Amino acid sequence: MKSHKLLTTAGIGALMFGMTSAAMADNWRYAHEEYEGDVQDVFAVAFKEYVEENSDHSVQIYRFGELGESDDIMEQTQNGILQFVNQSPGFTGSLIPSAQIFFIPYLLPTEMETVLEFFDESKAINEMFPELYAEQGLELLKMYPEGEMVITTDEPIESVDDFQNKKIRVMTNPLLSETYNAFGATPTPLPWGEVYGGLQTGILDGQENPIFWIESGGLYEVSPHLTFTGHGWFTTAMMANQDFFEGLSDEDKELVREASGAAYDHTIEHIQGLAEESLNKITEACDNCTVTRLDDEQIAKLKEQAPQVEEKFVEMAGEQGQELLEQFKADLEAVTSDEE
Repeated sequence: MKSHKLLTTAGIGALMFGMTSAAMADNWRYAHEEYEGDVQDVFAVAFKEYVEENSDHSVQIYRFGELGESDDIMEQTQNGILQFVNQSPGFTGSLIPSAQIFFIPYLLPTEMETVLEFFDESKAINEMFPELYAEQGLELLKMYPEGEMVITTDEPIESVDDFQNKKIRVMTNPLLSETYNAFGATPTPLPWGEVYGGLQTGILDGQENPIFWIESGGLYEVSPHLTFTGHGWFTTAMMANQDFFEGLSDEDKELVREASGAAYDHTIEHIQGLAEESLNKITEACDNCTVTRLDDEQIAKLKEQAPQVEEKFVEMAGEQGQELLEQFKADLEAVTSDEE
């Protein structure tokens, strides 16, 4: 497993020094939640390259663990220490309850082409979400999918009954906990830095993540049984500190938007075939790993639990969440009806 760096006093001091020395040099600081070469890093590097190729500005990227975990980098962005951050709505849900919508099981389709079309054309994604993020002092620049969620466990999951009482690690997200409660499992919120050890020692029985993250984080080494349930996609968001963004010149605002768009296009191309590639790496490296794709009958049983999670979402997010959910469904209907 790759080592996890902790944010030290010296690291904070260096970061703060960088703020003063970089202010005139326009060195923008950008943190994300993943390792070098993972999807969020691919987006960040593409953003950095576009900015540096088309301006005199520079971008400093901080990867997982270099400035703490997800909650830490969000706090640093809101406080203006960082200019840009990439964070999953799974963690942002504590700030923006409506962002938890991505954790309603079976809301998003499983076909990648349909998912990508939805993200491109959705009014909920492109018009409503920026307003929600702005209320928290954040300029939402791009939301994008990273990959289908896959569950790994200590024993094979071949039916809904196999979820019973399994301690499944979830992000610190109330609605995700509701999803696994509905599936019959025991949701166990835990920071990412503790997941590998939790699986290794048996504190956890399993976890969920997109397949590339299972491969790059080595999770299959301690949680070797992979199950595809088709219940959701991992979504992430790239945003800026709003005060910083609003203080930019019109030219630099356009630069940031164009760089975000270029990074989005590059990243969407990158994820094509990524899941298959990552799964192949896992099966080649792991003799005792198994891969199960639940059949239609078992998936139908899981889908039966989705409405209660949806009701919980509306309870958590209120009227704002209800409006977002209605628009979400209308956007999905528009995309799927086009294909018929």
